[in-house]
Amino acid sequence: MLKLNKIHHIAIICSDYEKSKRFYTDILGLEIIQEVYREERLSYKLDLSLNGNYIVELFSFPNPPKRVSRPEATGMRHLAFEVDDIEKARHFILSNGIEAETIRVDEYTDKRFFFFADPDDLPIEFYEK
Repeated sequence: MLKLNKIHHIAIICSDYEKSKRFYTDILGLEIIQEVYREERLSYKLDLSLNGNYIVELFSFPNPPKRVSRPEATGMRHLAFEVDDIEKARHFILSNGIEAETIRVDEYTDKRFFFFADPDDLPIEFYEK
């Protein structure tokens, strides 16, 4: 059987690079590892880490197509982050002018969670530790 070690990274294509860069760094607090502009592709590639672990590649491309539906489109359904205090995390998101759904309880784990969206309407979940 194949042995996987961990998730290496998640790649996200955004429609407004500067807006998404601000969201993932200033709002979510991911740290920039490296930022590269690839002239031949007219594309930025931003490598981001969480607690020192490489986790997200943020890409810009000229005129990427919109997501067909949310969240039940083929492909990645959502990106989830664990947080210590779900209420504090939701308050922070709301205080930054980002809409968020109310906190729900996972019927299988009894953990609390909620969803909100990045600048391109990609669903993001905060899940209680």
